[in-house]
Amino acid sequence: MILRHENAVLRRQHPAPRLDWADRALLATLIRLLPRVLTAHQLVTPATVMRWHRRLVTRHRTHTHRPGPPPIDPAVAALAEQMARDNPRWGYQRTQGELLGLGHRVGPSTIRRILKRLRIPPAPARRDHTTWRKFLSAQAPTMLACDFFHVDCALTLTQLYVFFVLEVGSRYVHFLGVTANPDGTSTTQQTRNLLMDLGERADQFTVLIRDRAGQFTQAFDAVLADADITACKIPPRSPRANAYAERFVLTARTEVTDRMLILGKRHLRRTLGEYARHYNGHGPHRALQLQPPRSARPVIDPTHERIRRRPVLGGKITEYERAA
Repeated sequence: MILRHENAVLRRQHPAPRLDWADRALLATLIRLLPRVLTAHQLVTPATVMRWHRRLVTRHRTHTHRPGPPPIDPAVAALAEQMARDNPRWGYQRTQGELLGLGHRVGPSTIRRILKRLRIPPAPARRDHTTWRKFLSAQAPTMLACDFFHVDCALTLTQLYVFFVLEVGSRYVHFLGVTANPDGTSTTQQTRNLLMDLGERADQFTVLIRDRAGQFTQAFDAVLADADITACKIPPRSPRANAYAERFVLTARTEVTDRMLILGKRHLRRTLGEYARHYNGHGPHRALQLQPPRSARPVIDPTHERIRRRPVLGGKITEYERAA
């Protein structure tokens, strides 16, 4: 049987016969039955059978040895990628030190392999992708933005002008005045009142963004300059350059002034005062991770299951909080 099978293998492929798994199984089983004299003249030797056996065991054993460095923790790789993208000037050792501060002991070569796999070049060749969003976010705590918006009086059909200043970093709004005839004198005086209200906090602001309206006179800029605040005029016909103030005007109109009738100057002042309390103390802002500028909410107590709702401005806005 062995001779017949060997002849079949030799006829199948010439001059170099190749054995498949069925040939190996059959020959390895029958070779044990041959006399010792004949085993030296066979196509398959015992050493070949032993080699087949070792190869079979290697394929099926569970604990295989894989050469090379150990696998990298996906959480560490994600952190290294985030640090490299957020900080283009960080090298491998700087990233290693930051990971060590978070409790991850990783070598510089491992960080290099992670970034190379993600096709992130080393720090000298990495470009600093500083976008306008990142730049403005870094400058926001030192910036103020101001503007006017008008409200039509329901009784006299006259236009009342509201002057406000917005702290760009915290989104805190100051309503400084309501008047039917805004001029440079009143605007300058309202700015002095703002600086007095800010007190020592005025030192943290260095820039105020304004448009080119006639109410912003040289005296207005001089008052700001005395407090080391530079008044920056936006380009002509470019309201987007004062985007933070323009966005607040849209919010105030949408939530309040376009949804109710304003009877007069006193009514508008009272309405804006109540809206400022809600906007600064309770309203969530997407730029602040859905937190208000200066939260006036009570400490959340999960044991209080009852939710209390409080209408603001006659029900135009509703506030919610847990009640005991």
